Amino acid sequence: MKKDVYVLSGFLGSGKTTLLKKILKSFKNQGKKPAVLMNELGNVSIDSDVVEEDTPLKELLDGCICCTIQEKLESQLQELLWNEEFDVLIIETTGAAHPVEVVDSILSPLFADRLQFKGILTVVDAFQWKARSELSPAILHLMREQIRHANYIIVNKEDLLTEMEKGTVVFEIQQLNSNGKLYLTNYSTIPLQDIVNSNVKMDRLQHQKADIGKELALQAIVYTFEGVVTGEAFEKWLRALPSSIYRIKGYVPLKGRKYPTMFQYSYGMPLFMPEQMNMPKNLVIIGEGMAKQDLLQSLEQIDEK
Repeated sequence: MKKDVYVLSGFLGSGKTTLLKKILKSFKNQGKKPAVLMNELGNVSIDSDVVEEDTPLKELLDGCICCTIQEKLESQLQELLWNEEFDVLIIETTGAAHPVEVVDSILSPLFADRLQFKGILTVVDAFQWKARSELSPAILHLMREQIRHANYIIVNKEDLLTEMEKGTVVFEIQQLNSNGKLYLTNYSTIPLQDIVNSNVKMDRLQHQKADIGKELALQAIVYTFEGVVTGEAFEKWLRALPSSIYRIKGYVPLKGRKYPTMFQYSYGMPLFMPEQMNMPKNLVIIGEGMAKQDLLQSLEQIDEK
């Protein structure tokens, strides 16, 4: 059975760790066992003491999850999957992490068929957002990206705003992301059953959005090949992909080759690298507004079983 994975995003001081504590408690109250992977830029852990001893915890220090420590991340995830019993994984990222890169990092083709990406929760400091003109262009761009790709947006510290300012902040954030579910709150207090309730599945949420012509923000789809694929058919499949697909990575069993070929695709640029051993034939696809069933069906059509 796949383990659900949630990503916590947001800048330092926005309220991510407070939200993490509440999510962990809510999962436990529902009889589910959570695990935590915590990423910090420094070489000393700051927030790990908020995770109780009975909760499996892995830490990634001295680097950003999406930039310099991807191999270490993969190792930590493998250790969790092999050595720990848990139902759901929460990954708390650094404030410098880009959501697309984080999802790309956690869904390694080696174990993507054991993890189910459930969404990104972005915490926004409402007062910081109001004063965002004081931020550097790079920081402001990253904050906007964290909001734009979120499935849930927690606008925190609303008590620091007037009623008129609250309306303005909500309007501005919804202009960036009209599909994510937005909460205006203090102390990261939100109805957690929206997130942890086992009956609220991504497919169901996506279906509800589709009724008004919209999809969830960032999605990840995993396809496992059963047979082989001709190079011509796979390249034709690639050329037909929409521009809203940002990343593809995995191992493709190309016809005529002894071992699956490692494949990576980033913003339209494909890369094939031969492997010298058998690898799991998983393909991870990350993008926005993807029609999941159509995409899976198109892969099944070129998968010669």
